[in-house]
Amino acid sequence: MPGYPVLPEGLAYGGDYNPEQWPEEVWREDVRLMREAGVNLVTVGVFNWGLIEPQEGEYDFSRLDRILDLLHSAGVYADLATPTSSPPTWFRRRYPGSRLVDREGHVLGGGSRHSFCPSSPDYAAASERVVAALAARYAGHPALAMWHVHNEYGWANAHCYCPASAEAFRAWLQDRYGDVGALNAAWGTTFWGLTYGAFEEVDPPAAAPVGLLTGLQLDFMRFSVDAHIACFRSERETIRRFSDLPVTTNFMIPNCKPMDYWRWAAEVDVVANDHYLDSARADPHIELAMAADLTRSVAGGRPWMLMEHSTGAVNWQPRNLAKRPGEMRRNTLAHVARGSDSAMFFQWRASRYGAEKFHSAMVPHAGTDSRIWRDVVALGADLGRLAGVRGARVAAEVAVVWDWESYWALEFEWRPSADLRFRERIEAYYEALWREHVTVDFVHPSADLSPYRLVVAPSSYLLGEAPAKNLHRYVEAGGHLLVSYFSGIVDENDTIHPGPYPGALREVLGVAVEEFHPLREHETVALRPPKSPGPESTGPESPGCESFKPEPLKPSATGRIWSERVRPAGARTVQEFADGPDAGHPAVTRHDLGAGSGWYVSTAMDAESGLRDLVAEVLDHAGVSRPRGLPDTLELVRRGDHLFLINHADAPVTVDGVTGAGVLDGAAYDGSATVPAGGVVVVRT
Repeated sequence: MPGYPVLPEGLAYGGDYNPEQWPEEVWREDVRLMREAGVNLVTVGVFNWGLIEPQEGEYDFSRLDRILDLLHSAGVYADLATPTSSPPTWFRRRYPGSRLVDREGHVLGGGSRHSFCPSSPDYAAASERVVAALAARYAGHPALAMWHVHNEYGWANAHCYCPASAEAFRAWLQDRYGDVGALNAAWGTTFWGLTYGAFEEVDPPAAAPVGLLTGLQLDFMRFSVDAHIACFRSERETIRRFSDLPVTTNFMIPNCKPMDYWRWAAEVDVVANDHYLDSARADPHIELAMAADLTRSVAGGRPWMLMEHSTGAVNWQPRNLAKRPGEMRRNTLAHVARGSDSAMFFQWRASRYGAEKFHSAMVPHAGTDSRIWRDVVALGADLGRLAGVRGARVAAEVAVVWDWESYWALEFEWRPSADLRFRERIEAYYEALWREHVTVDFVHPSADLSPYRLVVAPSSYLLGEAPAKNLHRYVEAGGHLLVSYFSGIVDENDTIHPGPYPGALREVLGVAVEEFHPLREHETVALRPPKSPGPESTGPESPGCESFKPEPLKPSATGRIWSERVRPAGARTVQEFADGPDAGHPAVTRHDLGAGSGWYVSTAMDAESGLRDLVAEVLDHAGVSRPRGLPDTLELVRRGDHLFLINHADAPVTVDGVTGAGVLDGAAYDGSATVPAGGVVVVRT
């Protein structure tokens, strides 16, 4: 299989290049500016289908020929895209059965990308033809570095409810279950008497009265992922008839909920991701770090590609805030620190028309006499100095469990609380770890967990029997597991595990939950150190184990969203509820099992209300090494022999224990490094 790297040397730098939007005299100015900025890779052809195939079966590659030749003459490589995310207008008119149908049964109009059904046979045939023509023509072009299939699978057409999708879904179900009886058993269709007599009776979960079978919904989500993967595979295999260069597509981690990227990762030669800051967040750089860590983890720890991010504001958020001075540099280098071997943007030159004309670019509407352009040139120089980091890996002692299927299932209708959100708890725990300067991998619950001292499972509502046993073995072998509430509740079909909650995790955590007590909106509960913790305690009046002396957390620790009646079954109480529906009962427990321990938190603590203190205690218990005494606005990541220090504060920070050569500034560091306000220091140690 072809693989990374895609360039002869150094980090890839550039962005989406759409010269077809401009007269040819602008193209030569573009390549001159690319040289000035240090650009060495651009993505071309993403939305070219209607230009290279203006009528069905009639191809015109003359414009693309000139563009690729011009890039090659300038020493800029091409990430050549197949244009299949945006079929031409003639295709839509000629093949009306390919049009996207939404959940309410509306046939969606044209005038945008992704306006087709991924299960359409007509789309599949037309895509194969244009990709074959493209690959046959350019497989040997000297500018070509890699192939970029489609663009952002699942962006607008993650699910389609048209007749073609329904037929494909039924075939998928028959292949999965073999007979309809197995489907009925998996989905629990005896509830409400919804038993199916044949696969032909199954419809996609289109708009219906509330209370749709959750097994039906889960399987339609799985089917939809497979439908898009099938489209990708078809294009990839067509390309491989002509070329052995790497093939990828751009993911949208973590902001494309419908796509299970654990499933996708095996399909691409190199994982590539698009990431854009949510400017409404108070600390968007923490979400950026999480996205980069998750992307690296989906890539199996291998270097990955940042395929798109922005130089400044985007155009599609409610309030599109410009990036502050230095922010674009910090964003880019944080991705590199966490494993990216590229820094790519959407897009090279800002568009004058169309839906994204207010989206920032490397060459903004203001032109080259602008802060953005000067920052783009300076960033190119930085990335040139960082060439030595290419290929290096990032090591982590802590992993966070992330499962897209649990994400889907947790957020179906009729859960115990509207405040149960998959990413809400994931991000709360990730923020606490980030502020403790702990580098994190993400894992599927069935993955090999042996490399990690601590595994955190903040949102594992759906957990099959095999992944649950994997977590149990991990703890018995000496690992430490930290679990948040409403985890281990259902299996892969959204069927509740037998016995008291938390079902699949009951034994490893040493607790039984009698009843959930969701809290009202804005209601909080106080936590306190236990009066008499002990492994045999069954309630607030039970005697404790005098030899167990947990270090008390702040007495002001509080929880929100959730409370529950926890009964220890081998676990020790670390914190108890001081008030609320479960006053006097355990809120945080620890269960020593084999050589490891399982911790359970039965409420939503946040960083400022006790979660960070708890996470620090668990990290210490697990023996996780990390720097101490640094402000929690400093991002510290080690990639290979490069130490990245990124200061997100408005004041300088001095970091002790730093020795080596400054990669960006050429300074010699002997014992400490001062990172300027809003600045970045990279030291090769």
